[in-house]
Amino acid sequence: MMTRYFRIQLVLSILVLMLVSGFADAQTTTLKVEGEVEKPITITESDFAKLPRTEVKGRDKDGKEHLFSGVAVSEILKQAGATLGGQLRGKNLTKYLIAKAADGYQAVFALPELDPEFTDQLIIIADKVDGQALPKGEGSFRFVVPKDKKHARWVREVVSIRVVSAIQ
Repeated sequence: MMTRYFRIQLVLSILVLMLVSGFADAQTTTLKVEGEVEKPITITESDFAKLPRTEVKGRDKDGKEHLFSGVAVSEILKQAGATLGGQLRGKNLTKYLIAKAADGYQAVFALPELDPEFTDQLIIIADKVDGQALPKGEGSFRFVVPKDKKHARWVREVVSIRVVSAIQ
């Protein structure tokens, strides 16, 4: 009876240590792309690492310039079969995406401002800054919008992208 009690205490202690260390909730972060796309996808961190990479320089809230590395949002949209390029005209010009963070924060981007056929601005979803993984609190994925004067659309801890049409 006494040894059973100590075993239970040991198991409970290990579980508490796992929770405190973050081990128990160490799961692969995913990025869902859904809505008005041909094939909704879920991208894991390992899937993300295999996509064509790019880098942009941008000033973060700290005022210092950093080198962000990741994948162009247009490339991710292309993977899901979103309307881009020559198809982005007429009613399709009313499409936009909503970037959603783990805490529910959201920001909107019109598809033309993400499409390289419409703009020279390169907006990426970064997973690295200055060669290192994003720091805790920024998540596995972060929107980086270098030409925005304010950082309101630099969404941290991105968990989903939903493509929507303004015309219902």
